[in-house]
Amino acid sequence: MNYRALVVIAALVLIPVCLSVNVHSQAPRVRTYVGSDTCADCHLPVYERWAKTRMANVVTDPRLRPQVVIPDFAKADPLLTFKLDDVALVYGTKWKQRYFKKVGNDYFPLPAQWDVNHKLWRAYMVQPNTDWWVPFYPADNNRRPTGPLCDGCHSVNYDIKTNSVKEWNVGCERCHGPGSDHASSPGKLNIVNPAKLDFVRANDTCIQCHSQGQPLSNPIEGKYYDWPVGFHQGANLKDFWKLEEHKLGETNFMHFADGTGHKNRMQGNDFVQSAMYKHGVTCFSCHDVHGTGNNADLIKPAGQLCLTCHNPASPNGPRGATIEDHTHHRAGSAGSECVNCHMPKIEQTIADINVRGHTFNFITPEMTDQYKIPNPCTSCHADKTTDWARQALKTWSGVSPWRVAN
Repeated sequence: MNYRALVVIAALVLIPVCLSVNVHSQAPRVRTYVGSDTCADCHLPVYERWAKTRMANVVTDPRLRPQVVIPDFAKADPLLTFKLDDVALVYGTKWKQRYFKKVGNDYFPLPAQWDVNHKLWRAYMVQPNTDWWVPFYPADNNRRPTGPLCDGCHSVNYDIKTNSVKEWNVGCERCHGPGSDHASSPGKLNIVNPAKLDFVRANDTCIQCHSQGQPLSNPIEGKYYDWPVGFHQGANLKDFWKLEEHKLGETNFMHFADGTGHKNRMQGNDFVQSAMYKHGVTCFSCHDVHGTGNNADLIKPAGQLCLTCHNPASPNGPRGATIEDHTHHRAGSAGSECVNCHMPKIEQTIADINVRGHTFNFITPEMTDQYKIPNPCTSCHADKTTDWARQALKTWSGVSPWRVAN
């Protein structure tokens, strides 16, 4: 075999190898965020439902949507030390409304918030011995930027280097991940569908923001963050975020003594303790964040929703021939609503306004006496004592005597 033949053979052998190396050395294409308006091109009915939800409207620019401002800024109040012209962004409409000014490329909370239920102004500044991050920021709203403390959960793709967002509010890609590939070539495999994930990662879609915790690494580039920096849907939340720890028997700003949430934004902390979570139930087994006509975007009214899985004919219980046999309250009454006993409003959001717990545990009168955790019996029957409630429970048929303490 001559030299020229050897060269030809070598070339034939090496060309496929080189091609293979070249193909595999290419970096994978990075998916980018395109914004919810792009999703509307193909998913218009869902987009239109979502656009009416609080998820889509938690943060608004009062210059673009002046109707979102609830209080009358022209009416004097000692706590109202700023003007509407100072407000760059408005946050919230259901329980409280807060106001942020823009300084440079970041936002800062103004010193008063509107209590929607009581229709009055309240001072706003996070106090000592509350959130974990308070010691790391001065006791001055002008030095507590919302970027590291709030905005990562109230936007899509917050960039900590530029303090910029793809869009404000909980847009489509907050839950479905970057949509560039899907928008250019729609298919089931190039977008995240939380309903197709295992129950842990499916729930993490919501827990990423509906929980109290800390990034695994803090500070990040010199700032302390109160949201899971670096997490994008499709990744594992546990690689970026840890839930707030609790010592059993200790009551603090975050938790009651049994581990139930003591404040708002603890739905995830609650839920992971529940029997529901352990059996694979997901947040969207009950909620549809694309929007419904029901409170909290429940897929059915609360009075009907629980009975989908829990009814006298179901192995899940409750036990008894009728729901009334379980609740011992008249059908249709507040005492016969599942959520009033299993999801009491005990987690503070502002002043005396509380939101519902998500452990689904029944808090007994004894837990109130021992640990000061509000129980649903005397929360409703406010003129009665815990001993009255305890004795009443003992008379109920279908209630285990071992679950009602003396």
